[in-house]
Amino acid sequence: MTAGNLLCGFIAILHIVGRFQPEEGNHRYFWAIGLILLACVFDALDGRFARMSGQSSDFGREFDSIADIVSFGIAPALLVHDIVLANFEFTVGGSGYLISCIYLVCGAMRLARFNCLAARANDKSSTSFRGCPIPAAAGVIVSLTMTLLWLENNNQTIGRWKYVLPALMLLLSYLMVSSIQYPSFKAINWRTRRSFHWVLITIIVVAFTIPNWQWMPTVLFVSYLLYGLVRPWISRRWRAEIESEAETSEPDDALDEEDDDHDDAIKSGTRKSSPKKPTDDSKNDPAALI
Repeated sequence: MTAGNLLCGFIAILHIVGRFQPEEGNHRYFWAIGLILLACVFDALDGRFARMSGQSSDFGREFDSIADIVSFGIAPALLVHDIVLANFEFTVGGSGYLISCIYLVCGAMRLARFNCLAARANDKSSTSFRGCPIPAAAGVIVSLTMTLLWLENNNQTIGRWKYVLPALMLLLSYLMVSSIQYPSFKAINWRTRRSFHWVLITIIVVAFTIPNWQWMPTVLFVSYLLYGLVRPWISRRWRAEIESEAETSEPDDALDEEDDDHDDAIKSGTRKSSPKKPTDDSKNDPAALI
């Protein structure tokens, strides 16, 4: 799976530079976008298969990071530079390559920090990521690029909307190195039991995405991006329902309720007192001294 991720990224780069397709037209970009999205699928599956088979290792984590920087760092940065940022070299003082470099460096820093945190966690599985994951950042960029190219091919006037991509790259660069918590959804696997309404919603989303592949990936990736931003204001119960982590979040709920009771007691002036230890009355009894 990880090797497939790496190869998809490399072949996507070859398509972007026109190795397989003529440089005229947008077909090479569509091929590259499809391969990057396929790399996202490989990246989502390799970790789950490794955990289910009990074959997670430091080597696999490092190999996965190398594949990610190619597929989700270099390929998206080169894609946006070739479509939009190349024009900045003549209009904005040659800052086009700088935006691509910022995204690439922040993505590499995001992966390096993930590996350091994973090594310090003593192989304990975390339920969230610190900072936006680089596959999600790449998914937002390439899916939005695909939507814009689709509109352009349908004779829709994009105008200055294409300049949203550079601004979005800078935003994603910040989110990747930030401390904002994004859900990992590691609790969801083939054995996960979901309620009927979640299964129905999933079927509807998949059925709606297939015929509307030109813009539905943009909706899905942007929804994940926004979910991470509003996640701190979502109740713990809803987060557990969405992320399938009810079992892991129950102890935290109990601790939170205990802390709330403790704080309420302090505010009301009726702080709970700890039970007194039994005193040894024999020390004060004169008869015991005889």
